[in-house]
Amino acid sequence: MLKTILFTLFTFCSSSFLPAQTIDGEKSVVNFTAVALKVNKVNGTFKGMKGEINFNENNLENSAFSVCIDPSTVNTKNQKRDDHLRSEDFFFIKNFPEICFVSTSIEKTKNGFKTTGNLALHGITKEIEIPFTFKNKTFTGNIKIKRLDYGIGVDYGSFTASKEAKIEIVCVLK
Repeated sequence: MLKTILFTLFTFCSSSFLPAQTIDGEKSVVNFTAVALKVNKVNGTFKGMKGEINFNENNLENSAFSVCIDPSTVNTKNQKRDDHLRSEDFFFIKNFPEICFVSTSIEKTKNGFKTTGNLALHGITKEIEIPFTFKNKTFTGNIKIKRLDYGIGVDYGSFTASKEAKIEIVCVLK
């Protein structure tokens, strides 16, 4: 009888709680592309990805993401622009040292998976959906973010600064 209870408890616990998987911070990156001045395409990256991932494609109900990046790592290969992006005008990294996503659900799709959750950026949290694939211990997702939705920068008009950025998230597990 005790054996049956222990077996049942072990089975329940191992199926309900997935072990946290470790993010490889060296290999993981968030790439972005924005178009400034209507013709100037700006590419950049963020590093410093950390957090907790519990993902099992056969147990999506108990899978979850809680991942942050460090906006001070922004790199567009232009120091003056990067310093401006870190300033109060844009990411204001002194007040907002992390950009975080916490999932509320994960589901299978025709092309891979989709996670819905809350993106906290620049002191504003909004629900977003991120379609993604998972292969060879690597999550790859693509989204578009409107910076003004998160109070980033002022509305310079469509001529001088991009209002939207295309984001590619590449999260590699160890």
